[in-house]
Amino acid sequence: MECPHLGSSVCIAPDSAKFPQGSPSSWCCSVCRSNKSPWVCLTCSSVHCGRYVNGHAKKHYEDAQIPMTNKKTEKQEKVQHTVCMDCSSYSTYCYRCDDFVVNDTKLGLVQKVREHLQNLENSAFTSDRHRKRKLLENSSLNSKLLKVNGSTTALCATGLRNLGNTCFMNAILQSLSSLVEEFRKTLCALWQGSQTAFSPESLFYVVWKIMPNFRGYQQQDAHEFMRYLLDHLHLELQGGFNGVSRSVILQENSNLSASNKCCINGASTVVTAIFGGILQNEVNCLICGTESRKFDPFLDLSLDIPSQFRNKRTKSQESGPMCTLRDCLRSFTDLEELDETELYMCHKCKKKQKSTKKFWIQKLPKVLCLHLKRFHWTAYLRNKVDTYVEFPLRGLDMKCYLLEPENSGPESCLYDLVAVVVHHGSGVGSGHYTAYAAHEGRWFHFNDSTVTLTDEETVGKAKAYILFYVERQAKPGAEKL
Repeated sequence: MECPHLGSSVCIAPDSAKFPQGSPSSWCCSVCRSNKSPWVCLTCSSVHCGRYVNGHAKKHYEDAQIPMTNKKTEKQEKVQHTVCMDCSSYSTYCYRCDDFVVNDTKLGLVQKVREHLQNLENSAFTSDRHRKRKLLENSSLNSKLLKVNGSTTALCATGLRNLGNTCFMNAILQSLSSLVEEFRKTLCALWQGSQTAFSPESLFYVVWKIMPNFRGYQQQDAHEFMRYLLDHLHLELQGGFNGVSRSVILQENSNLSASNKCCINGASTVVTAIFGGILQNEVNCLICGTESRKFDPFLDLSLDIPSQFRNKRTKSQESGPMCTLRDCLRSFTDLEELDETELYMCHKCKKKQKSTKKFWIQKLPKVLCLHLKRFHWTAYLRNKVDTYVEFPLRGLDMKCYLLEPENSGPESCLYDLVAVVVHHGSGVGSGHYTAYAAHEGRWFHFNDSTVTLTDEETVGKAKAYILFYVERQAKPGAEKL
């Protein structure tokens, strides 16, 4: 958003400000000494921890507002300490606006501070690389030990460094990482090849090369990035992988039955084998009753949040019913009458007519990706629907949305949650993305390079933007004889 308070709040100049020593991403809060999520005040250059740690950055702002209530000098009113910068992602946040900031001062001070912090980070990284490597070799195991239920356990999770408003990419990669086992099984079955690891920098520059829409360091839509990523991966696999021709890929995929394959652009790949499902789209002419059916493949389902729930912003609000994921799924699959702008071309009437439309799910994917449509265009801008949507962590039953539910087994329609992408802020072009992901029975919160162990209760309170569910495997001996 465009912040009107930058002129009075951004007062530091990079060449004269007294910044701490070392890399900005590891600076410590001046109150609690935590080095997690450090934020620097752009009024006084003091460093405090973010709201997901102990919230001292926000308290610093609140404490600075006390003189304003006494109506003292104009100079005191202008020094507001309202704007701070994330020392890892270099994104800027205004506490008065309660949102991330995209504009700058007339002198470009925000960008100058951002570039200065980036230079400090790069210098510290270069000078400390060998020292850190040796330190990690000796103490990496101890540094990743947590106390869980009184016993010591390894964290076994690593964050991704923010390269400058790349949290949209990190959140998707960290969510998809919980599905890597599904990828591994399918890749090994197709090619028996080894996996190749990419650093975030390498992947980011590849994204720039093949997806021009994501060039630059401005914030992007995580869902849009996920769709581009999966679509391009699908196209790459169709064209060949490590010298394997498309015909070989198709031959390997022919081992799957036709009812279990989802083909996009005429081919099935590892992407469609994992994320691919099929919708049946039924359109009925309201004049002559002619019915038209079409099968559409999908990699994710985009669900509207029903309008009657759009004012309920938190789980604790008690006025009115709670919006649930089932409400969103029901809205997606319910029969609806198309409006005047979507008239159906009836082949029997030979002209556009009013009609109804209904979706059925003909085939469910192994990994069900559900996108909640939180951003809507108005006449001049794109607003966010901040409604809390309740979602199950396990046992999501999709059977009632199937075209032929009687042909499904008792376990094949049940899904368990493995990852959640969350958008923080009010606009798609600003804000911040984080992710929750499950691994070996434990939940982790990924905030770019910071990874923390969390619990199911915290995950369940998240205002989800994208949900990833994995098909529950049938228990041994449950097959029909």
